[in-house]
Amino acid sequence: MSWQDDYQSKLMSADKALDYLKSGERLVIAHACGEPSYLVDTMVEKAEQYENVEIVHMVAMGKCAYAQPGMEKHFRHNALFVGGGTRKAVQEGRGDYTPCFFYRIPALFTNGSLPIDVAMVQTTPPDENGNMCLGISVDYTLPAAKAAKKVIVQVNKEVPRTGGNSCINVSDANIVAIVEHDAPLIELPLPKIGEVEKAIGANCAKLINDGDTLQLGIGAIPDAVLLFLKEKKDLGIHSEMFSDGVVELAEAGVITNAKKTTHKGKYVANFLMGSKRLYDFVNNNPDVEMYPVDYVNHPIVIGKEDNIVSINSCVQIDLMGQAASESIGYTQISGVGGQVDFIRGAAFAKNGRAILAFPSTAAKGKVSKIVPLLDEGAAVSTSRNDVDYAVTEYGIAKLSGKTLKERARALIEIAHPDFRDGLKKVYEERFHCSYE
Repeated sequence: MSWQDDYQSKLMSADKALDYLKSGERLVIAHACGEPSYLVDTMVEKAEQYENVEIVHMVAMGKCAYAQPGMEKHFRHNALFVGGGTRKAVQEGRGDYTPCFFYRIPALFTNGSLPIDVAMVQTTPPDENGNMCLGISVDYTLPAAKAAKKVIVQVNKEVPRTGGNSCINVSDANIVAIVEHDAPLIELPLPKIGEVEKAIGANCAKLINDGDTLQLGIGAIPDAVLLFLKEKKDLGIHSEMFSDGVVELAEAGVITNAKKTTHKGKYVANFLMGSKRLYDFVNNNPDVEMYPVDYVNHPIVIGKEDNIVSINSCVQIDLMGQAASESIGYTQISGVGGQVDFIRGAAFAKNGRAILAFPSTAAKGKVSKIVPLLDEGAAVSTSRNDVDYAVTEYGIAKLSGKTLKERARALIEIAHPDFRDGLKKVYEERFHCSYE
């Protein structure tokens, strides 16, 4: 049987396709902006036919209707990263959070920890060989599509075709249903970059040299860093994700990937979040390669990339250098994501640097992010043994190789001036010496 025959035999309506999902099963949904929204919406419309379906997802960017009050009988969300649409469900006990380094998530699907009954993914139409590209969400999505007993595919002409290892095939035996539905992809709104973010970006840029390879997180601070790189040359990208700011630097000739140690000349990522401008940039772009997260984010793989600079953020950092990046006290607000993957990978790399960049305060200046001790219940995302650089709008603190006393002093120097006296008092009590 040809792949064309397979395609026709598996083609059906979304309503019929969702009959393959049964009560009590575990469902993995494609990540972030790659979410197959039409299939998810259809599933929610059919909620009454399901009981106790576990939905495993990381950054959920869609409506998240399955996580709303009243859905408890039908669906329970298991977050691998708590996003805006699922945060209340986890905080109010209608959902759960499973801690895991990003690069280790595919292993959960294959080592018996989280075996998958159904994966729901979104792809391009098939090419001449029947390959359907996952486009902007390869990350854990491709491994999930390989490991699931049943795969339901939304084929969407709006999905960009990307290179690397990013395809499933129409004839894969576990693909049980294909649903054609074209719709614009979910887009990530551009962040607001204020003066504080610009100052942080300028400080981070001081640690980036011509020819460096970058890993960037999500949000205003990574985008602010990019604003200050326009005079750099031959930068590269090896990142769990990238967004619109990279496109601007690519079009300006700043990012060329020409000096990379691995995948020379190529942008390497495992998922993408941004606007249609980004999706158009990567579509059929031979310089863009997408791979699963257990390759892109593996610390050993990252460590092979000379001169890699990792830029992430945190919620709090204490005077020992312990960073909480995913919770405020006992309240889970996000997840560890790929932060530790890249911080440890950068430590393996020749001339690698890892930066935690964050505003010095929160709550409109009322709370310091540099604290004597992390809040009770806060998860240590990045240990004091792993933290390299900490950067705020007030400067750069190099922590790696520093004593507890030295790193405390370095962090106090980049704290907001309103909180330095209090931190200095803690310093003097803890280390039995004068700060001055």
